[in-house]
Amino acid sequence: MSKLNVLFLFSDEHRRDALGCYGHALVKTPNLDRLADRGTRFSNAYTPSPICVPARASLAAGEYVCRTRCWSNAQAYQGEPQSWGHRLQAQGHRVDSIGKLHYRAKEFNNGFDHEILPLYIQNGLGWVKGLLRDHESVLDCSGYARDIGPGNDSYTDYDLGVTREACDWLSSSRNTDGDKPWALFVSWLRPHYPLTCPPEFYHLYPLDQLDSARFTAPEQLPGHPVLKTIRRNFDYDQYFTAETRQVARASYYGLCSFLDYQAGQVLAALEASGQAHNTLVIYTSDHGDHNGDRGLWTKMTLYDESAAVPMIIAGPGIPEHKLVSTLASLVDVYPTILSAVGAQDDGKQRPGIALQALANQDDFDRPILSEYHDGGSPTGMFMLRNARWKYNYYPGYAPELFDMQEDPNELIDLSKSSAHAGILDECYQQILTLVDPEAANTLAVSDQAAKIEELGGIEAILNSTDFDFTPVT
Repeated sequence: MSKLNVLFLFSDEHRRDALGCYGHALVKTPNLDRLADRGTRFSNAYTPSPICVPARASLAAGEYVCRTRCWSNAQAYQGEPQSWGHRLQAQGHRVDSIGKLHYRAKEFNNGFDHEILPLYIQNGLGWVKGLLRDHESVLDCSGYARDIGPGNDSYTDYDLGVTREACDWLSSSRNTDGDKPWALFVSWLRPHYPLTCPPEFYHLYPLDQLDSARFTAPEQLPGHPVLKTIRRNFDYDQYFTAETRQVARASYYGLCSFLDYQAGQVLAALEASGQAHNTLVIYTSDHGDHNGDRGLWTKMTLYDESAAVPMIIAGPGIPEHKLVSTLASLVDVYPTILSAVGAQDDGKQRPGIALQALANQDDFDRPILSEYHDGGSPTGMFMLRNARWKYNYYPGYAPELFDMQEDPNELIDLSKSSAHAGILDECYQQILTLVDPEAANTLAVSDQAAKIEELGGIEAILNSTDFDFTPVT
Protein backbone atom coordinates (compact mmCIF):
# COMPACT_ATOMS: atom_id res chain seq x y z
CA MET A 1 0.00 0.00 0.00
CA SER A 2 1.29 3.47 -0.83
CA LYS A 3 1.82 5.95 1.96
CA LEU A 4 -1.29 7.91 2.92
CA ASN A 5 -2.27 11.06 4.72
CA VAL A 6 -4.43 10.54 7.81
CA LEU A 7 -7.59 12.48 8.64
CA PHE A 8 -8.52 11.41 12.16
CA LEU A 9 -12.05 12.46 13.18
CA PHE A 10 -12.70 12.13 16.91
CA SER A 11 -15.81 12.81 18.97
CA ASP A 12 -16.57 12.83 22.69
CA GLU A 13 -19.02 10.44 24.34
CA HIS A 14 -20.51 8.85 21.21
CA ARG A 15 -21.82 5.42 22.17
CA ARG A 16 -21.30 2.71 19.59
CA ASP A 17 -24.94 1.98 18.81
CA ALA A 18 -25.97 5.62 18.31
CA LEU A 19 -25.38 5.63 14.56
CA GLY A 20 -27.52 4.44 11.70
CA CYS A 21 -24.73 2.23 10.35
CA TYR A 22 -24.58 0.42 13.69
CA GLY A 23 -28.26 -0.41 13.44
CA HIS A 24 -29.99 2.30 15.48
CA ALA A 25 -33.56 2.68 14.25
CA LEU A 26 -33.85 6.39 15.10
CA VAL A 27 -30.46 8.12 15.19
CA LYS A 28 -29.71 9.93 11.93
CA THR A 29 -26.03 9.92 10.99
CA PRO A 30 -26.00 9.94 7.16
CA ASN A 31 -22.43 11.21 6.76
CA LEU A 32 -20.82 8.65 9.02
CA ASP A 33 -23.06 5.99 7.50
CA ARG A 34 -21.65 6.86 4.06
CA LEU A 35 -18.13 6.72 5.46
CA ALA A 36 -18.85 3.23 6.81
CA ASP A 37 -20.34 2.18 3.48
CA ARG A 38 -17.13 3.02 1.65
CA GLY A 39 -14.92 1.54 4.36
CA THR A 40 -14.73 -0.94 7.22
CA ARG A 41 -16.70 -0.81 10.45
CA PHE A 42 -15.64 -2.56 13.66
CA SER A 43 -18.53 -4.03 15.63
CA ASN A 44 -16.56 -4.70 18.82
CA ALA A 45 -14.38 -1.64 19.45
CA TYR A 46 -13.76 -0.43 23.00
CA THR A 47 -12.18 2.42 24.89
CA PRO A 48 -9.21 1.76 27.19
CA SER A 49 -11.12 3.76 29.84
CA PRO A 50 -14.73 4.96 29.98
CA ILE A 51 -13.82 8.53 30.96
CA CYS A 52 -12.26 11.35 28.95
CA VAL A 53 -8.73 12.06 30.14
CA PRO A 54 -7.42 8.49 30.62
CA ALA A 55 -8.95 7.42 27.30
CA ARG A 56 -7.22 10.25 25.46
CA ALA A 57 -3.86 9.49 27.06
CA SER A 58 -4.15 5.87 25.94
CA LEU A 59 -5.17 7.01 22.47
CA ALA A 60 -2.08 9.21 22.24
CA ALA A 61 0.43 6.73 23.61
CA GLY A 62 -1.04 3.49 22.28
CA GLU A 63 -0.84 2.07 25.80
CA TYR A 64 -3.40 0.93 28.33
CA VAL A 65 -4.09 3.12 31.36
CA CYS A 66 -2.01 0.90 33.63
CA ARG A 67 1.01 1.91 31.53
CA THR A 68 0.31 5.63 31.02
CA ARG A 69 -0.63 6.10 34.70
CA CYS A 70 -3.10 8.76 33.60
CA TRP A 71 -5.65 7.23 35.93
CA SER A 72 -8.24 9.96 36.26
CA ASN A 73 -9.55 13.24 34.89
CA ALA A 74 -7.02 14.98 37.14
CA GLN A 75 -4.03 13.01 35.82
CA ALA A 76 -3.74 14.05 32.19
CA TYR A 77 -1.34 13.24 29.38
CA GLN A 78 1.70 15.51 29.32
CA GLY A 79 3.87 14.12 26.56
CA GLU A 80 4.96 10.80 28.08
CA PRO A 81 4.89 8.02 27.00
CA GLN A 82 5.58 9.46 23.56
CA SER A 83 2.57 9.60 21.24
CA TRP A 84 1.99 8.64 17.64
CA GLY A 85 2.30 12.36 16.92
CA HIS A 86 5.80 12.45 18.39
CA ARG A 87 6.82 9.53 16.20
CA LEU A 88 5.53 11.27 13.08
CA GLN A 89 7.18 14.56 14.00
CA ALA A 90 10.53 12.86 14.52
CA GLN A 91 10.32 11.54 10.96
CA GLY A 92 9.39 14.80 9.28
CA HIS A 93 5.62 14.49 8.95
CA ARG A 94 3.32 17.43 9.56
CA VAL A 95 1.02 16.67 12.51
CA ASP A 96 -1.64 19.21 13.52
CA SER A 97 -4.59 19.10 15.90
CA ILE A 98 -7.82 21.04 15.81
CA GLY A 99 -10.12 20.95 18.83
CA LYS A 100 -10.31 19.18 22.16
CA LEU A 101 -7.18 17.48 23.49
CA HIS A 102 -7.85 17.21 27.24
CA TYR A 103 -4.12 16.99 27.86
CA ARG A 104 -2.30 18.79 30.67
CA ALA A 105 -1.57 22.15 29.02
CA LYS A 106 -0.01 23.88 26.03
CA GLU A 107 3.34 24.16 27.82
CA PHE A 108 4.00 20.47 27.22
CA ASN A 109 5.16 18.82 24.01
CA ASN A 110 1.92 17.07 23.09
CA GLY A 111 3.06 15.70 19.74
CA PHE A 112 1.52 18.29 17.40
CA ASP A 113 3.19 20.95 15.27
CA HIS A 114 0.20 23.24 15.66
CA GLU A 115 -2.65 23.01 18.18
CA ILE A 116 -5.60 24.95 16.76
CA LEU A 117 -8.47 25.80 19.12
CA PRO A 118 -7.05 23.41 21.73
CA LEU A 119 -9.03 22.59 24.87
CA TYR A 120 -6.99 21.27 27.79
CA ILE A 121 -8.09 20.12 31.22
CA GLN A 122 -9.44 22.94 33.40
CA ASN A 123 -6.61 25.14 34.76
CA GLY A 124 -4.11 22.36 34.09
CA LEU A 125 -5.64 20.42 36.99
CA GLY A 126 -8.81 18.79 35.67
CA TRP A 127 -11.61 17.35 37.80
CA VAL A 128 -9.68 16.94 41.05
CA LYS A 129 -12.70 15.76 43.06
CA GLY A 130 -12.51 12.49 41.18
CA LEU A 131 -9.34 11.77 43.15
CA LEU A 132 -11.52 11.34 46.26
CA ARG A 133 -12.69 7.90 45.31
CA ASP A 134 -13.75 6.90 48.82
CA HIS A 135 -15.83 10.04 49.36
CA GLU A 136 -19.48 9.90 48.37
CA SER A 137 -21.47 12.58 46.63
CA VAL A 138 -18.65 15.05 45.99
CA LEU A 139 -20.33 16.16 42.76
CA ASP A 140 -23.55 18.14 42.41
CA CYS A 141 -25.36 16.27 39.63
CA SER A 142 -28.48 18.46 39.51
CA GLY A 143 -27.31 20.71 36.66
CA TYR A 144 -27.21 17.79 34.25
CA ALA A 145 -31.01 17.57 34.15
CA ARG A 146 -31.44 21.34 33.73
CA ASP A 147 -29.17 21.87 30.72
CA ILE A 148 -31.32 19.93 28.24
CA GLY A 149 -33.50 20.55 25.22
CA PRO A 150 -33.27 22.86 22.20
CA GLY A 151 -30.80 25.73 22.32
CA ASN A 152 -27.22 26.75 21.65
CA ASP A 153 -24.32 27.01 24.06
CA SER A 154 -20.55 27.32 24.23
CA TYR A 155 -20.02 23.66 23.30
CA THR A 156 -22.03 24.13 20.10
CA ASP A 157 -20.09 27.28 19.24
CA TYR A 158 -16.79 25.55 19.93
CA ASP A 159 -17.57 22.62 17.67
CA LEU A 160 -18.67 24.92 14.85
CA GLY A 161 -15.30 26.62 15.18
CA VAL A 162 -13.48 23.28 15.03
CA THR A 163 -15.33 22.42 11.82
CA ARG A 164 -14.51 25.79 10.23
CA GLU A 165 -10.84 25.46 11.11
CA ALA A 166 -10.67 21.89 9.82
CA CYS A 167 -12.29 22.82 6.52
CA ASP A 168 -9.93 25.77 6.17
CA TRP A 169 -6.92 23.56 6.96
CA LEU A 170 -7.90 21.05 4.28
CA SER A 171 -8.53 23.70 1.66
CA SER A 172 -5.31 25.63 2.27
CA SER A 173 -1.86 25.02 0.89
CA ARG A 174 -0.31 24.39 4.29
CA ASN A 175 -1.15 20.68 4.17
CA THR A 176 0.81 20.20 0.95
CA ASP A 177 4.11 21.47 2.36
CA GLY A 178 6.88 18.89 2.12
CA ASP A 179 6.96 15.49 0.47
CA LYS A 180 5.69 13.34 3.33
CA PRO A 181 2.10 12.46 4.23
CA TRP A 182 0.40 14.60 6.87
CA ALA A 183 -1.84 13.72 9.81
CA LEU A 184 -4.68 15.95 11.01
CA PHE A 185 -6.49 15.24 14.28
CA VAL A 186 -9.97 16.86 14.36
CA SER A 187 -11.60 16.58 17.78
CA TRP A 188 -15.11 17.77 18.66
CA LEU A 189 -16.82 18.07 22.04
CA ARG A 190 -20.15 16.60 21.00
CA PRO A 191 -22.25 14.65 21.78
CA HIS A 192 -20.81 15.17 25.30
CA TYR A 193 -23.19 16.93 27.67
CA PRO A 194 -24.46 19.58 28.49
CA LEU A 195 -27.45 18.20 26.60
CA THR A 196 -28.38 21.53 25.04
CA CYS A 197 -28.94 20.76 21.39
CA PRO A 198 -29.18 23.07 18.36
CA PRO A 199 -32.93 23.23 17.61
CA GLU A 200 -32.71 21.97 14.02
CA PHE A 201 -31.11 18.76 15.27
CA TYR A 202 -33.16 18.41 18.45
CA HIS A 203 -36.39 18.54 16.45
CA LEU A 204 -35.29 15.55 14.37
CA TYR A 205 -36.46 13.48 17.37
CA PRO A 206 -40.09 14.23 18.35
CA LEU A 207 -40.78 13.01 21.86
CA ASP A 208 -43.91 11.13 20.79
CA GLN A 209 -41.76 9.02 18.44
CA LEU A 210 -38.82 8.49 20.80
CA ASP A 211 -37.74 5.20 22.30
CA SER A 212 -37.31 4.85 26.07
CA ALA A 213 -34.30 4.04 28.20
CA ARG A 214 -33.55 0.32 28.43
CA PHE A 215 -33.02 -2.02 31.38
CA THR A 216 -34.73 0.18 33.97
CA ALA A 217 -36.85 -2.48 35.70
CA PRO A 218 -35.69 -3.01 39.31
CA GLU A 219 -34.29 -6.46 38.56
CA GLN A 220 -32.28 -5.05 35.62
CA LEU A 221 -30.53 -2.26 37.49
CA PRO A 222 -26.85 -2.79 38.34
CA GLY A 223 -26.56 -5.19 41.24
CA HIS A 224 -22.81 -5.36 41.81
CA PRO A 225 -21.80 -3.40 44.95
CA VAL A 226 -19.20 -1.33 43.05
CA LEU A 227 -21.77 -0.34 40.43
CA LYS A 228 -24.34 0.43 43.12
CA THR A 229 -21.81 2.82 44.62
CA ILE A 230 -21.13 4.40 41.22
CA ARG A 231 -24.85 4.87 40.62
CA ARG A 232 -25.35 6.41 44.07
CA ASN A 233 -22.43 8.80 43.67
CA PHE A 234 -23.51 9.89 40.19
CA ASP A 235 -27.27 9.76 40.61
CA TYR A 236 -28.20 12.05 37.74
CA ASP A 237 -31.42 10.13 37.23
CA GLN A 238 -33.07 11.38 40.43
CA TYR A 239 -33.27 14.91 39.00
CA PHE A 240 -35.39 13.90 36.00
CA THR A 241 -39.10 13.55 35.52
CA ALA A 242 -40.54 11.09 33.01
CA GLU A 243 -40.86 13.94 30.49
CA THR A 244 -37.49 15.58 31.02
CA ARG A 245 -35.81 12.20 30.82
CA GLN A 246 -37.12 11.92 27.26
CA VAL A 247 -36.07 15.48 26.46
CA ALA A 248 -32.54 14.59 27.55
CA ARG A 249 -32.53 11.44 25.44
CA ALA A 250 -33.76 13.35 22.38
CA SER A 251 -31.06 15.94 23.01
CA TYR A 252 -28.37 13.27 23.03
CA TYR A 253 -29.64 11.84 19.76
CA GLY A 254 -29.79 15.35 18.31
CA LEU A 255 -26.20 16.01 19.35
CA CYS A 256 -25.14 12.79 17.61
CA SER A 257 -26.76 14.16 14.43
CA PHE A 258 -25.11 17.55 14.98
CA LEU A 259 -21.75 15.81 15.31
CA ASP A 260 -22.46 13.82 12.16
CA TYR A 261 -23.15 17.04 10.26
CA GLN A 262 -19.80 18.46 11.38
CA ALA A 263 -18.02 15.31 10.22
CA GLY A 264 -19.83 15.58 6.88
CA GLN A 265 -18.57 19.13 6.38
CA VAL A 266 -14.98 18.06 6.98
CA LEU A 267 -15.29 15.01 4.73
CA ALA A 268 -16.67 17.26 1.96
CA ALA A 269 -13.70 19.58 2.41
CA LEU A 270 -11.34 16.61 2.06
CA GLU A 271 -13.04 15.66 -1.22
CA ALA A 272 -12.86 19.24 -2.48
CA SER A 273 -9.15 19.40 -1.65
CA GLY A 274 -8.42 16.61 -4.13
CA GLN A 275 -6.69 14.51 -1.48
CA ALA A 276 -9.36 11.94 -0.64
CA HIS A 277 -7.72 9.42 -2.98
CA ASN A 278 -4.57 9.31 -0.85
CA THR A 279 -5.97 9.85 2.65
CA LEU A 280 -6.98 7.31 5.29
CA VAL A 281 -9.99 8.50 7.30
CA ILE A 282 -10.53 7.26 10.85
CA TYR A 283 -13.65 7.95 12.91
CA THR A 284 -14.07 6.95 16.55
CA SER A 285 -14.89 8.38 19.98
CA ASP A 286 -13.27 8.40 23.42
CA HIS A 287 -16.10 6.44 25.16
CA GLY A 288 -19.86 6.04 25.17
CA ASP A 289 -22.82 7.31 27.20
CA HIS A 290 -25.61 5.48 29.04
CA ASN A 291 -28.27 8.02 28.02
CA GLY A 292 -30.59 6.75 30.74
CA ASP A 293 -30.09 3.02 30.22
CA ARG A 294 -29.96 1.14 33.57
CA GLY A 295 -30.92 4.40 35.28
CA LEU A 296 -27.43 5.71 34.45
CA TRP A 297 -26.20 8.79 32.57
CA THR A 298 -22.81 9.74 31.17
CA LYS A 299 -20.18 6.97 31.26
CA MET A 300 -17.98 5.52 34.03
CA THR A 301 -18.99 1.84 33.89
CA LEU A 302 -17.84 -1.20 31.93
CA TYR A 303 -21.22 -1.80 30.27
CA ASP A 304 -21.15 -1.53 26.47
CA GLU A 305 -23.23 1.64 26.59
CA SER A 306 -20.22 3.28 28.25
CA ALA A 307 -17.15 1.29 27.21
CA ALA A 308 -17.96 0.48 23.57
CA VAL A 309 -17.18 2.99 20.81
CA PRO A 310 -17.86 3.27 17.09
CA MET A 311 -14.82 2.75 14.90
CA ILE A 312 -14.77 3.27 11.15
CA ILE A 313 -11.86 3.47 8.69
CA ALA A 314 -12.03 4.24 5.00
CA GLY A 315 -9.59 5.00 2.22
CA PRO A 316 -7.22 3.32 -0.23
CA GLY A 317 -6.64 -0.34 0.54
CA ILE A 318 -9.51 -0.55 3.04
CA PRO A 319 -12.30 -3.02 2.19
CA GLU A 320 -15.59 -1.32 1.42
CA HIS A 321 -18.84 -2.03 3.23
CA LYS A 322 -17.14 -4.54 5.52
CA LEU A 323 -18.01 -5.42 9.11
CA VAL A 324 -15.22 -6.80 11.31
CA SER A 325 -16.07 -8.50 14.60
CA THR A 326 -12.50 -8.90 15.91
CA LEU A 327 -12.02 -6.95 19.13
CA ALA A 328 -10.55 -3.49 18.54
CA SER A 329 -9.45 -0.69 20.86
CA LEU A 330 -8.40 2.94 20.78
CA VAL A 331 -4.84 1.71 21.41
CA ASP A 332 -4.98 0.37 17.84
CA VAL A 333 -5.04 3.89 16.44
CA TYR A 334 -1.34 4.40 17.23
CA PRO A 335 -0.05 1.64 14.87
CA THR A 336 -2.80 2.45 12.37
CA ILE A 337 -1.54 6.00 11.84
CA LEU A 338 2.12 4.99 11.75
CA SER A 339 1.34 2.28 9.21
CA ALA A 340 -0.66 4.63 7.00
CA VAL A 341 1.98 7.35 6.68
CA GLY A 342 4.89 4.92 6.55
CA ALA A 343 6.50 5.99 9.82
CA GLN A 344 8.64 3.71 11.98
CA ASP A 345 7.83 2.92 15.59
CA ASP A 346 10.36 3.19 18.41
CA GLY A 347 10.61 -0.58 18.91
CA LYS A 348 8.71 -0.67 22.21
CA GLN A 349 6.13 -3.40 22.69
CA ARG A 350 2.59 -1.99 22.61
CA PRO A 351 -0.77 -3.79 22.68
CA GLY A 352 -2.24 -2.24 19.54
CA ILE A 353 -2.75 -3.84 16.12
CA ALA A 354 -3.09 -1.66 13.01
CA LEU A 355 -6.72 -1.47 11.95
CA GLN A 356 -5.66 -1.96 8.33
CA ALA A 357 -4.44 -5.44 9.30
CA LEU A 358 -7.64 -6.23 11.21
CA ALA A 359 -9.72 -5.08 8.25
CA ASN A 360 -7.90 -7.27 5.77
CA GLN A 361 -7.88 -10.65 7.48
CA ASP A 362 -10.34 -13.12 8.91
CA ASP A 363 -11.71 -12.49 12.38
CA PHE A 364 -9.75 -13.92 15.29
CA ASP A 365 -9.96 -14.01 19.08
CA ARG A 366 -7.90 -11.16 20.47
CA PRO A 367 -8.40 -9.89 24.06
CA ILE A 368 -8.58 -6.20 24.93
CA LEU A 369 -8.63 -4.28 28.21
CA SER A 370 -10.57 -1.34 29.65
CA GLU A 371 -10.00 0.27 33.07
CA TYR A 372 -11.64 2.84 35.34
CA HIS A 373 -9.84 4.45 38.29
CA ASP A 374 -11.69 7.74 38.78
CA GLY A 375 -14.28 9.21 41.13
CA GLY A 376 -17.29 7.37 42.48
CA SER A 377 -15.71 3.90 42.50
CA PRO A 378 -14.32 2.39 45.72
CA THR A 379 -11.85 0.30 43.71
CA GLY A 380 -10.38 -0.01 40.26
CA MET A 381 -12.50 -1.61 37.55
CA PHE A 382 -10.86 -3.84 34.94
CA MET A 383 -12.66 -5.27 31.91
CA LEU A 384 -11.28 -8.15 29.88
CA ARG A 385 -13.20 -8.63 26.63
CA ASN A 386 -12.53 -11.53 24.29
CA ALA A 387 -14.51 -13.00 21.42
CA ARG A 388 -17.24 -14.40 23.66
CA TRP A 389 -16.80 -13.25 27.24
CA LYS A 390 -16.72 -10.03 29.20
CA TYR A 391 -14.93 -10.48 32.52
CA ASN A 392 -14.96 -7.59 34.97
CA TYR A 393 -12.45 -7.68 37.81
CA TYR A 394 -12.89 -5.48 40.88
CA PRO A 395 -10.03 -5.71 43.42
CA GLY A 396 -11.53 -6.50 46.83
CA TYR A 397 -14.89 -7.52 45.36
CA ALA A 398 -16.41 -10.40 43.40
CA PRO A 399 -15.92 -10.38 39.62
CA GLU A 400 -18.60 -10.40 36.93
CA LEU A 401 -18.86 -12.65 33.88
CA PHE A 402 -21.14 -12.05 30.89
CA ASP A 403 -21.67 -14.23 27.83
CA MET A 404 -21.68 -11.59 25.10
CA GLN A 405 -23.02 -14.02 22.50
CA GLU A 406 -26.03 -15.24 24.47
CA ASP A 407 -26.48 -12.13 26.64
CA PRO A 408 -25.24 -9.05 24.71
CA ASN A 409 -27.25 -6.77 27.03
CA GLU A 410 -25.17 -7.88 30.03
CA LEU A 411 -28.12 -8.77 32.24
CA ILE A 412 -27.05 -12.22 33.52
CA ASP A 413 -23.91 -12.36 35.65
CA LEU A 414 -22.52 -15.90 35.40
CA SER A 415 -19.66 -15.45 37.86
CA LYS A 416 -21.38 -17.52 40.57
CA SER A 417 -22.40 -20.31 38.18
CA SER A 418 -20.52 -23.52 38.96
CA ALA A 419 -20.88 -24.47 35.29
CA HIS A 420 -18.76 -21.43 34.37
CA ALA A 421 -16.02 -21.81 36.97
CA GLY A 422 -13.55 -22.92 34.31
CA ILE A 423 -14.38 -19.97 32.06
CA LEU A 424 -13.99 -17.62 35.02
CA ASP A 425 -10.49 -18.96 35.71
CA GLU A 426 -9.54 -18.82 32.02
CA CYS A 427 -10.61 -15.17 31.86
CA TYR A 428 -8.64 -14.35 35.00
CA GLN A 429 -5.53 -15.94 33.52
CA GLN A 430 -6.10 -14.05 30.28
CA ILE A 431 -6.46 -10.67 31.99
CA LEU A 432 -3.11 -11.31 33.69
CA THR A 433 -1.50 -11.30 30.24
CA LEU A 434 -2.60 -7.66 29.89
CA VAL A 435 -2.45 -6.31 33.46
CA ASP A 436 -1.98 -7.39 37.06
CA PRO A 437 -5.18 -5.77 38.34
CA GLU A 438 -4.23 -5.91 42.01
CA ALA A 439 -0.85 -4.28 41.39
CA ALA A 440 -2.35 -1.69 39.03
CA ASN A 441 -5.07 -0.83 41.53
CA THR A 442 -2.48 -0.36 44.29
CA LEU A 443 -0.37 1.86 42.03
CA ALA A 444 -3.36 3.96 41.00
CA VAL A 445 -4.40 4.54 44.61
CA SER A 446 -0.81 5.42 45.54
CA ASP A 447 -0.43 7.85 42.64
CA GLN A 448 -3.74 9.49 43.51
CA ALA A 449 -2.84 9.79 47.19
CA ALA A 450 0.36 11.58 46.17
CA LYS A 451 -1.66 13.88 43.89
CA ILE A 452 -4.11 14.68 46.70
CA GLU A 453 -1.19 15.63 48.96
CA GLU A 454 0.34 17.76 46.18
CA LEU A 455 -2.95 19.67 45.86
CA GLY A 456 -3.16 20.43 49.58
CA GLY A 457 -5.06 17.47 50.96
CA ILE A 458 -8.64 16.26 51.06
CA GLU A 459 -10.14 19.44 52.48
CA ALA A 460 -8.54 21.59 49.78
CA ILE A 461 -10.03 19.35 47.12
CA LEU A 462 -13.46 19.31 48.73
CA ASN A 463 -13.41 23.12 48.75
CA SER A 464 -12.23 23.42 45.15
CA THR A 465 -14.41 24.76 42.33
CA ASP A 466 -17.02 22.25 41.21
CA PHE A 467 -17.82 21.52 37.56
CA ASP A 468 -19.39 18.59 35.73
CA PHE A 469 -17.86 19.25 32.32
CA THR A 470 -14.81 21.17 31.15
CA PRO A 471 -15.73 24.80 30.41
CA VAL A 472 -14.72 26.27 27.08
CA THR A 473 -12.36 29.12 27.95
